[in-house]
Amino acid sequence: MHNILTRTTAAVVALALFAACTTNPYTGEREASKKAWGAGIGAGVGAVVGVLTGKDADDRRKRALIGAGVGALGGTAVGAYMDAQENKLREQLAGTGVSVTRVGNDIILNMPGNITFDVNRAEISAGFYDVLNSVVLVAKEYDKTLIDVAGHTDSTGTMALNMDLSQRRADSVARYLESQGVARMRLDAKGYGPNYPVADNATAEGRQLNRRVELALKPLT
Repeated sequence: MHNILTRTTAAVVALALFAACTTNPYTGEREASKKAWGAGIGAGVGAVVGVLTGKDADDRRKRALIGAGVGALGGTAVGAYMDAQENKLREQLAGTGVSVTRVGNDIILNMPGNITFDVNRAEISAGFYDVLNSVVLVAKEYDKTLIDVAGHTDSTGTMALNMDLSQRRADSVARYLESQGVARMRLDAKGYGPNYPVADNATAEGRQLNRRVELALKPLT
């Protein structure tokens, strides 16, 4: 579960710029991201680098799924499959405060701190279950999708505390998805602590945006 994304700097920047321009129209996340980008934070970089695991983790899950009889996608089917999944997610998550961002054939769900966990806690907030249940409905329908779960914190507290807290939060979400019928072999959970902020940690508003869980949904190819 602890593989780190390896990408070239140029690719990361390109993805970040793309992500910064395509956030969910149902939320105010896009405006916040633009402010963070202007301040040099790099919201898109946090949103993308913070949720995509490395090639080894992807290969491990792909082998397991294909071995279990889940066929991989190929050719033009990939884009159509992810288009349909994105549309269903936007429908299910409209008005929840969760942003849906499309990056190539990947879908990024950003779940901000005000709906996920209480401060310094790794137990899922009561109001977060409905959001996760909406994700489960789509995830079970589109079973040829890998799901990366990334936990993030603000910069308050020690690095060790934040890394541990973010990992426990990612694990909590992954366990809940599994408990609701999402195959464990599809999931990878990773805590990134304060390493990928999407806003300025100097403000209370920024810290709340940085305390988040992100899911990356990637096609099985």
